[in-house]
Amino acid sequence: MISQFVKGFANCFKIVELRNKILFTIGIIAVYRIGCYIPTPGINGAALNEFFQRMNSTNGGGNVFGIMNMFSGGALGKMTIFSLGVMPYISSSIIMQLLTAVIPSLEKLSKEGQAGYKKINQFTRYGTVGLGAIQSFFIALWLESPSTFGGLQIVNDPGWGFRLTTMVTLTTGTLFLMWLGERIQERGIGNGTSLIITAGILASAPTAFHYLKLLLSPSSGGGQLQPMALVVMVFFLISVILGTTLISQGQRRIPVQYARRTVGTQTYGGQGTFIPLKVDTAGIIAIIFAQSIILFPATIASFFPNGPLQHFASWISRGHAAYYSIYAILIVFFCYFYTAIVFNPVDVAENLKKHGGFVPGVRPGKETADYLDYVLTRITLVGSLFICIIAVMPDAIMASFKVPYLVASFFGGTGVLITVGVMLDTMKQIESHLQMHHYEGFMKTGHLRGRST
Repeated sequence: MISQFVKGFANCFKIVELRNKILFTIGIIAVYRIGCYIPTPGINGAALNEFFQRMNSTNGGGNVFGIMNMFSGGALGKMTIFSLGVMPYISSSIIMQLLTAVIPSLEKLSKEGQAGYKKINQFTRYGTVGLGAIQSFFIALWLESPSTFGGLQIVNDPGWGFRLTTMVTLTTGTLFLMWLGERIQERGIGNGTSLIITAGILASAPTAFHYLKLLLSPSSGGGQLQPMALVVMVFFLISVILGTTLISQGQRRIPVQYARRTVGTQTYGGQGTFIPLKVDTAGIIAIIFAQSIILFPATIASFFPNGPLQHFASWISRGHAAYYSIYAILIVFFCYFYTAIVFNPVDVAENLKKHGGFVPGVRPGKETADYLDYVLTRITLVGSLFICIIAVMPDAIMASFKVPYLVASFFGGTGVLITVGVMLDTMKQIESHLQMHHYEGFMKTGHLRGRST
């Protein structure tokens, strides 16, 4: 298995087109990582670094800013030009996708082919600018308040000049990352935006391993993590990766048979196929929405520490039963909500009936739609419950083994879910190029399936 994977990886560089795509993608990711070290003007970097080190030592980095910092590849902790990452663009894309399903004019526009896609993509970019400006404005207000940093002066010269500079810098950084993602889509390999997020998550791996080494080494003041506990954590990691792979690839295949019909001298139909219903249709989108909602009160309360939201935010913060209950309910809800938007059983049933297709043992039309809805409802429940388990895994590891959130996040959680899914998609695209040029892929038997297949 390993030798086949190594052989498939070596074959990637024998195809000139594929080699150029891979090297171009690596180059774009390198540009992104360099930008993560360019500071935002007007920031006292030493004071900000002292604050984040103090915060990580007290709560293990499991608060709202620790999570946001992980998704930005550490850029938020350094307050660089890429502090917002691509999350405003992701949020805008999801919002536009949801609005397309509920607003008739946008739905009609989405069915106009390439022209409609370009128009919706333009709206998504406008939304990215708006979300980036709003988020960067609140970040500027947060940075200007010494009370939120334990008396540390983070901003050298606070005021509207700093706020506008921060808004322009961070919003432009997000737009530049969006442009880099589009370049990967056009000339590279894999999904550009997803690869940027994954590169940011993996960039914190060296720091996580450093913390883990300190926890294991008694000579450096650690030693609170026993080797057997590490073995259990590694077992959890392998189980999460295998489970995520199975859920991401898992699908229920509904058999479809097409009636044979004759037009002139030609005979059409008669063959059988299937409708693939994915176990996890929503993927990471459900977690992103659930996290955005449940972290919103804590985010606002952190900007205004003495405001009325402070008590409510503490009630639904990490470590409280209310947090995990609401978080799980939101994940399940958005799994069903997003699945209902992207897969319409009525439309699928009508298309089957129009083209002479039917599910064996089920009448065409309404009964087929009801049957598809019945199956989809039950397999989505399995996928949503698995996502809930993955989402709370870092908190369980933190509580059980007393490790920082940065370390726990690599043994479960959203980061693992994103990384595994993106790697599967990218390897699937690479394998398609290899097979097109008559080279062996990464597996001797079978083929990889991406999340979108």
